Parts: sequence; structure tokens; C-alpha cells
Amino acid sequence: MTRFLVDEDMPRSTAKALRNAGFECLDIRDIGLRGAGDDVIYRRAQNEDSVLITEDLGFSNTLRYPLGRHKGIIIARFPNEMPTSELNDNLINAIKKISEDLPGNLTIIEPDRIRIRRK
Repeated sequence: MTRFLVDEDMPRSTAKALRNAGFECLDIRDIGLRGAGDDVIYRRAQNEDSVLITEDLGFSNTLRYPLGRHKGIIIARFPNEMPTSELNDNLINAIKKISEDLPGNLTIIEPDRIRIRRK
């Protein structure tokens, strides 16, 4: 089963919504990493064998975070005015569709659109 690590720039409810959908998930804020740098968060995701879910575009830098060298990175790109419950539903539905494609890849999830940069 795919495990997830949710960055602090995501809604507080995202990790809970993922767990309710049957996924194993940790939130950065719950493991003492609030305010930690990107490299610390990235290493934790790797140590936890988890796909990182974030809104931070810095994680889309494939020179810094090379494809194929991580469990997977998801960049969530949703409008600020989108209700949190709708964001979480969109995210979970997208993850269910592409779960086989997550390992080692960079995935950009937007409303009604999924882009995958493959290793």
C-alpha cells in the first residue's frame, strides 16, 4: 500500500481525508517538522518510504529531486477559493486513478487534470 507524507502547506484536513479513504498517511505538523526546510521534509518522506504531497513548487525541481530517486512527489495545484473538502475529494480521486504511476515520478494534480513526469 502506498504511504503518504503531507506537507504543511496542504490543508490540515488532507491527511485525515486520506486516512479515511484507506491510505496510510502522516502530516508534517504531527511529527514535529512544522517549518522544516524542503530537504528535511524530502529526506523524511524517503525514510518513511512515502509519497510526498505538497503545494510547494520547489519540489518540482527534478535536478534537486531527481525522478526515480524517490517514492514519488505529488504537487497539488488547486485554486485558493476551492473548498477544502472539494480539494481533498479531487486529490483522493486522482490518487486512486494513478496509484500505480506514483513511485519515482513527479505528479501534478489539478482540478480535472493530472500530469505525470516519469522516471
